[in-house]
Amino acid sequence: MDKTKESFLKKPAVQTILSSLICILLGFLIGWIVLMLINAEGAGSAIRTIFLNWMTRPTAPARLKVLGNTLVKTAPLLMCALSICFCYKVGLFNIGAAGQYEAGAAAALYAALAWHANWFVCLILAMLAGALLGVITGALKAYRNVNEVISGIMLNWITLYFANMILTADAVKDSASPYTKDLVATSPGSVLPNAGLDKLFSNNATVTIAVPLAIIIAILVWVVLNKTKFGYELIATGYNKDAAKYAGMKEKQNIIVTMAIGGALAGLGAAFLFLSGYQKWSTTQTSVPGMGFNGIAATFLGGLNPIGTIFASYFIQHITDGGALIDKSIYPSQISDLMSSVIIYLCGFVLFFKYTMNKSIAAREEKKLQAEKKEEGGKNA
Repeated sequence: MDKTKESFLKKPAVQTILSSLICILLGFLIGWIVLMLINAEGAGSAIRTIFLNWMTRPTAPARLKVLGNTLVKTAPLLMCALSICFCYKVGLFNIGAAGQYEAGAAAALYAALAWHANWFVCLILAMLAGALLGVITGALKAYRNVNEVISGIMLNWITLYFANMILTADAVKDSASPYTKDLVATSPGSVLPNAGLDKLFSNNATVTIAVPLAIIIAILVWVVLNKTKFGYELIATGYNKDAAKYAGMKEKQNIIVTMAIGGALAGLGAAFLFLSGYQKWSTTQTSVPGMGFNGIAATFLGGLNPIGTIFASYFIQHITDGGALIDKSIYPSQISDLMSSVIIYLCGFVLFFKYTMNKSIAAREEKKLQAEKKEEGGKNA
C-alpha cells in the first residue's frame, strides 16, 4: 500500500465512512439471511426493493413522488438525529428526543388547528415546547444528578398521553375519527410553504421548505459545535464537568442549555412533519413515536457528525420506506426495522473497526520501515 493511500485511510472522516459502510453491508447481509429463512425464492427481490425503494417505481413521475415522500419523513428524522447528536457531543444521551418530538407535535398542531396560527409561529411554539421538556431533563441532571436516560424515558410516556389529551379538543380533533383535523382544509396558513419544491417532485404538495431547512440546520449545528467558543465550552463540559467548572465554565447552565437545544431540535422536527400535511396525529396511540428512537440509529450511523447524520438519516428512512414496499403476504415490512437495528448495533463496533484499520496501517508501515532499513544496511555493507 503506497504512502498516499495509507495517509488517506488514516483520516478520521474516511475511517468513519468506511466503518459506516461496513455496518450497512453487514446489516443488509443479515437482513437477506432472514428473508432467505422466511422464503428463499423471493429474498433477492425483497432485499433489492428495500435497497432501491423509490427507484423500483415504473415511471419517472411516480419515482419522484415517492422520493418526495421519503424526503418529507427524512426532515423530522434528521432533526431528531441532530437532537441526539448535539446532546451526545456534550456527554448527554438524549433518549427523551421522542418525548420532545411529541411536545413539538402537540404545540404545532394545537396552534395551527385551534388558533389558525401562521406556520412560522407554529414552528416557534414547537421549538419552545420541545425545549421546555429538554430543560426539565437538563435541570434534573444538573441539580439533582438524575440520569437523563431515566428522566427522558419517563417524560416520553408522560408527554405522549398529555399530547393525546391536548389534541382531543373539539377545535383540533376530527369528530368522526381518532385523528386530528385535516390541516390543509382547516388552516391553510399553518401549512409550511412549498417554495416550488412540490413541482420538482411531481406536484407532491407535502414536500415543503422543511427539507432544505433541516439540511441548513444540520450545517449550523456542525458550525456551532466545531467553530465557536460556545460549542467548545459545551463539549468541554461533556468531557469533564468538574474540569469545566474549574476553568470557569458554568457547567450546570451548559447541561441545561444543551438539553434545551436538543429538545428544540426534536420539537422542530415534529413540526416539520405535521405542518407539511403529510401526516395526522392519532389521539388514541399508545406507543411512543419511533422517530425519536430512529434518530439514535441515524446519529451513530452518521459517525456522531451533524453532516454525516444528513446522509445517515436519509438512508435509514430510505430503507424503512423500502421495507413497506415488499410483498407483505410473504415478508413482514418490519424487516427494514430489523436491518436498522442490526446496523445501529454494529455501530457500537465503529471504534473497533477504526482500531483494526489503524493497527493494519501501522503494521504495514512498520514492515515497510524495516525493509527500508534492511535495504539501506545492505548498501552500506
